[in-house]
Amino acid sequence: MNALAATSRNFKQAAKLLALDSKLEKSLLIPFREIKVECTIPKDDGTLASYVGFRVQHDNARGPMKGGIRYHHEVDPDEVNALAQLMTWKTAVANIPYGGAKGGIGCSPGELSISELERLTRVFTQKIHDLIGIHTDVPAPDMGTNSQTMAWILDEYSKFHGYSPAVVTGKPVDLGGSLGRDAATGRGVLFATEALLAEHGKGIAGQRFVIQGFGNVGSWAAQLITEAGGKVIAISDVTGAVKNVNGLDIAQLVKHSAQNRGIKGFNGGDAIDPNSLLTEECDVLVPAALGGVINKDNANDIKAKYIIEAANHPTDPEADEASHTWTILSKKGVLILPDILANSGGVTVSYFEWVQNIQGFMWDEEKVNAELRTYMTRAFGDVKQMCRSHNCDLRMGAFTLGVNRVARATVLRGWEA
Repeated sequence: MNALAATSRNFKQAAKLLALDSKLEKSLLIPFREIKVECTIPKDDGTLASYVGFRVQHDNARGPMKGGIRYHHEVDPDEVNALAQLMTWKTAVANIPYGGAKGGIGCSPGELSISELERLTRVFTQKIHDLIGIHTDVPAPDMGTNSQTMAWILDEYSKFHGYSPAVVTGKPVDLGGSLGRDAATGRGVLFATEALLAEHGKGIAGQRFVIQGFGNVGSWAAQLITEAGGKVIAISDVTGAVKNVNGLDIAQLVKHSAQNRGIKGFNGGDAIDPNSLLTEECDVLVPAALGGVINKDNANDIKAKYIIEAANHPTDPEADEASHTWTILSKKGVLILPDILANSGGVTVSYFEWVQNIQGFMWDEEKVNAELRTYMTRAFGDVKQMCRSHNCDLRMGAFTLGVNRVARATVLRGWEA
């Protein structure tokens, strides 16, 4: 099932539990605006190249739309639509005053020079600058983009609208970015995991973790989990996978990965087949890479007691209920903390950055991290309350919470059936 079908399916199940009016349900599902633009730039060799850029603005009932911009060769309208919709529910679960959006350009950033990436970013911004804004739509980094990309968007946008640091988040600190933003999603994963384990009388210390993905989210999650006393016994990235039953030295692995552009060849553990990582014996499995990696083909072999969805849409719900991945895992007693809660730390600290920019008053990192813990812990409690109210699992608890908040805001603003 592709990401859009899966996300829409979750929404419809939540709408049914909430007994939403059918017209309101349809209205909430349809995006507010879909943008598709051509971005033509001169390459360094003098030739011209054209790329297609997208921005889907899903919903603004609760505030400005919010979501990342990714540069990836597989960016397409369905993926962007799914992620924009997920952002609407995610910001509502986190209870921050945003709606949802997502964007991207179909390109291979690794094949473009820095100057080509800058030209592409500036052309894309020129095409959408009148449709984004501090109180309209606030982009952020995503796959294939970073703080430098946001700096280019800020600069190009400011040429049309005056200096506007709050128009993007995830910026360099020197341009108004927030301290603690780089680690925010991984730190949010830690706080959400702590909240889940505490429900079962456990803590991070002593738990065995397996993490798929060692990018920004996975590497920070690994470092912070280790600092909290957890034992990370296996990790994978695109170059390979490594395992040490006694616990990996994450600080050394971070250095090795930076020096070698991947974890392959790390001598602090045994190399294993990356395809077997998800089925390693552990207490907590953290998929922090791609979507759809946990499916009906491997669900029966998963040995973790808890799955923390640090990636977007890592658990694939099959179209056939009889072979539903979540059903397989549920029967095994596996608890899944869904992505719209587990990885909401990034957008939450993006909200803090936006607030700091608007106020013109910057926070120290201790305040950022303390506020993030408060928001993540409170969101988990709100999700659990919905689980009790609707007799549902954590995923539906999160979706009913998010959808209900957006529906209420929509009706309060004057929606008519």
